[in-house]
Amino acid sequence: MLNSAAYQKLSRELKAEWRAINAPCWLCGQAIDYDAPFNDPNSCEPDHVKPRKTHPHLALDRNNIRPSHCRCNRSRGAGAPAPGLGEPSEEW
Repeated sequence: MLNSAAYQKLSRELKAEWRAINAPCWLCGQAIDYDAPFNDPNSCEPDHVKPRKTHPHLALDRNNIRPSHCRCNRSRGAGAPAPGLGEPSEEW
């Protein structure tokens, strides 16, 4: 599926949209290096919110794909994203 022409086209479109707004990684919240080469840990890699392994019917659904670092996406694998830290109890 990742090698299909449809997925490659969608991936290019999404990366261009994310680059235009400098979208952060949805998993860690940090900035993504949109100029980094493919496979660089800080490069942009589309991540499926609901993994392709368990939800193959959502593989080309742009609402199921978020920007992520290559390292964050690959360390997550097909598992659930790590929980966030939550909201502070008071302003610091």
